[in-house]
Amino acid sequence: MRFITCIFFFTILTGNFALYAQNTVARPAADTLEEVEILSATKRLTFKTVNDTTQLTIIAGDVKLKQGKTLFYCDSCVINNNTNVFEAWGKVHINDSDTTNIYSDHLRYLIKPKLAYLDGNVKLTDGKGTLTTPDLEYDMQTNIGIYKHGGKVINKKSVLTSDEGWYYADMHDIYFKKNVLLKDPAYQIVTDSLLYNTRSQTTRFISMTTITDSGGRVIKTREGYYNQQTGKAEFGQRPTIVDGDIEATGDRASFDDSTGISRLEGNAIIVDKKNKTTIIGGIIFRNKKTEAMMAVKKPLMIIVQDNDSILITADTLFSARLTDLYGSKKSLGMPVPRTDSSVINDTITTNRDNDSSGTVITRNDTLIIQQHDEINLTRDSVRSDTNIADSVPPSKEPIDSLATNIRTADSLLSGKAGLHSKYKDSVLIKTTRGTRWVPINEKDSANRYFEAYRNVRIFNDSLQAACDSLFYSFKDSVFRLYQDPVVWSQENQITGDTLLLFTKNKKADRVQAFENGFMANKLNIQAFNQVKSTRIDGYFTDGNIDSVRARGSAQCIYYIQDEDSSYTGVNESKSDVMDIYFRSKELFKVVFRSGVTGTLWPIRQKSPSEMRLPTFKWLDDKRPKSKLEMYE
Repeated sequence: MRFITCIFFFTILTGNFALYAQNTVARPAADTLEEVEILSATKRLTFKTVNDTTQLTIIAGDVKLKQGKTLFYCDSCVINNNTNVFEAWGKVHINDSDTTNIYSDHLRYLIKPKLAYLDGNVKLTDGKGTLTTPDLEYDMQTNIGIYKHGGKVINKKSVLTSDEGWYYADMHDIYFKKNVLLKDPAYQIVTDSLLYNTRSQTTRFISMTTITDSGGRVIKTREGYYNQQTGKAEFGQRPTIVDGDIEATGDRASFDDSTGISRLEGNAIIVDKKNKTTIIGGIIFRNKKTEAMMAVKKPLMIIVQDNDSILITADTLFSARLTDLYGSKKSLGMPVPRTDSSVINDTITTNRDNDSSGTVITRNDTLIIQQHDEINLTRDSVRSDTNIADSVPPSKEPIDSLATNIRTADSLLSGKAGLHSKYKDSVLIKTTRGTRWVPINEKDSANRYFEAYRNVRIFNDSLQAACDSLFYSFKDSVFRLYQDPVVWSQENQITGDTLLLFTKNKKADRVQAFENGFMANKLNIQAFNQVKSTRIDGYFTDGNIDSVRARGSAQCIYYIQDEDSSYTGVNESKSDVMDIYFRSKELFKVVFRSGVTGTLWPIRQKSPSEMRLPTFKWLDDKRPKSKLEMYE
């Protein structure tokens, strides 16, 4: 009998256990998927009885076990048939359905619930990403792995660490929790919790998250995702984005790193600290590569200044770099048309015809009409003072921009909509004093412009405007208003085919009306002082209109007041050039220059409704009345 026993153990030790390789260790056979099969071992297979109910199976040497579709590899293991538990040591390897591989130094496995507890250099991989952790709990039935003592996931160049994590093998998702840090060459993510898919390389944000990309852009969000493969991202719950001097927020945000274009939706706001501007809109697009921006759905632009910010609304607002518009990154120029600023100093001649129709006035040079003060024009007397001509302000020649065609929004964000190819390499500035070049740094805050399309309105406390299309350059601080433009200052209104509104230190400095220029000064609901000419130049002081020059077939209608501010007559005159001056925001005097003809009507002979120059329109219904109205 002892001889037979010795032969039996000799056979086991030599590895000849083909008869035992298919034996099941977990005895209950009701569910074969719960059974652990011994497939092979090279050194040892021993059965040890501990008591009446407990038997141990001890296996060593390249051990290979199987349960269902799961394979177990190790140097050695012990199987307890009573508790349905086995432990494995040395080069432990679990292959689960050929999709997930887990490695460790030690394994404790619960056979029936199929729970694996691994510790010591634990590594889990699904072929896409690799998780390393000190210890791991893995459920073979649900294919879920859990670590709670720190872990690291490496997926290509991305490295993610956290204190805790849940790995869902079937979905290739990992839920990271506590002190989560994701580092990638393109960005870094810091958060408390997030989901990461190793197959699609998509990161989902489920708590407050800070994302910093390689360019220094910082995104803070509570919800959203980023796909590393496509470079596309979406964020919700009002994320904030800080990109250099640009700060942006909205209810939702989306990015496409391949194009550099981002989209903000729902009460979107972009603040440009460098240019002190803010854009608000229902939807705002921004191109990170070209720094172009476009806002739609009731957009509003605010140009911030100390006491009187400028607000601009339109159907569409667009802003980009001037160097991209003119196709040159080295220089930028704007030609200046030469204008005649000469002053005629001919002798004053005044003829009067005292008939019942009024007073007819003709002249060769200067006639000054001034209320309240040194010069007083009535039906019976005309006074002139040639010294007043010396007070006319010196010529302030405009810096007019290149003729800019207002464009549709197509391709604006692509940065390929530059105009005037002849200025590609360099642009020449022409002025009355000669020619010169104006270089501009591509990173300079002045290297920007913006355009507004359809239903444009401008408001600040001292000045308002409306038009169909607008162009503004931060280089020369000029608003260019096109198609039925109108500008209001206090009770004054200026219109023309095209208006240029010049600003200095973000305050109105002067305005120019080209072709069909018209200025109306409201006295009351019916009476208006009026000036009409080919061109009108208006000048501002502290945001209020100070003086106006009308040139080219100038006409005017002007109400005369006596010292008691009572209206005594209406002057209707024509001149080649005339200057109008204001004092305390009210019309003060009118100076006619060259070729004057006119009629002075007694106040009772003409009703206000009769005294209208051709094309007169008072457009108060188009005028924005308050800042609150601009937000509506």
